[in-house]
Amino acid sequence: MTSRSSFSRLGLPLTGALLAGLMLGTAAQAQTYPTRAINLIVPFAPGGLTDVPARVFAAMAQEKIGQNIVVENKTGGTGTIGVAYVSRATPDGYTLLANSLADAQNLHFVSVPYSPVDDFAQVGWIVDGPPVVLVISAKLPYKTLKEFVAAAKADPTKFSFGTSGPASSPAMATAQLNAAAGTNIVGVPYRGSGEAARAVAGGSIEGVFTFFAQAKPLVDDGKVRALAVAAAQRMPGWPDVPTFQELGYKINFRGFVGLAAPAKTPKPVIEYLNKQLNVVVQSDAFKSRMGALGMSVPPESENTPPKYDAFIREEIVRQGEIAKLSKNAPQGPARE
Repeated sequence: MTSRSSFSRLGLPLTGALLAGLMLGTAAQAQTYPTRAINLIVPFAPGGLTDVPARVFAAMAQEKIGQNIVVENKTGGTGTIGVAYVSRATPDGYTLLANSLADAQNLHFVSVPYSPVDDFAQVGWIVDGPPVVLVISAKLPYKTLKEFVAAAKADPTKFSFGTSGPASSPAMATAQLNAAAGTNIVGVPYRGSGEAARAVAGGSIEGVFTFFAQAKPLVDDGKVRALAVAAAQRMPGWPDVPTFQELGYKINFRGFVGLAAPAKTPKPVIEYLNKQLNVVVQSDAFKSRMGALGMSVPPESENTPPKYDAFIREEIVRQGEIAKLSKNAPQGPARE
């Protein structure tokens, strides 16, 4: 009895001291962080719609924090290789992830060795968007979505749309249109949505859902025609292009790029990163560069770790419902 009682009396202050030490260590880390270069992992190739916002953010942020932010493209597995790498990294704030729409899509099509929510501490949005845009060959006679849908219904085998495979935004948006409009447009896989858009411009296929930044130059050149944009509002650069919602279709399909750290990264570090993130993305210089790509930035009051985490969770559920349509969508042979 005596030994147990003595151990208990000694153990309580020891536990308190241990906890206090841990708290002081975390606070000290937050006060000194960062003391060396930070690696920002982008799971896709340079120049893509995930890489560009992440790279611009990194260049501007490193001037604010006084440490280099090194962008490293770890590609492969439709983005899963880079994401898995960060999920296994030490949670000290020195290995970060540029996560994106693909993280809400991949787990519905392939087995991934991580949870896009439980294995990460979300920091916030880098950008919201761009939305996908439905473009068709300018050689086709249809000037509106209504005319195109009527033709697609009249001859279900007449049209094919480019995709990047079933687990891609173009394929999933095509599946949404088929379900909403009662069409049966076939998806033809290409190596990317940009390549598929160029195939539309060349007349190899009739249309594609592609992102704004990929579509606009082709529309401006008169090679393709934009019928509708999958956003809540019309694009500032395309005031004459209606949204799907205006036309009676519940199709709202946009990309996003955010910042995340491995799970268990200290909360003060996440709060510091969120603060610096907003300093950069709320600047006029950043917004101007991203606006040219059809991307926007949520208000600072909305761009918080809890709200971004909730968004990721909701988007995973939403993409799961769309994935059910995409898996059952008609597919044509792949094109090189």
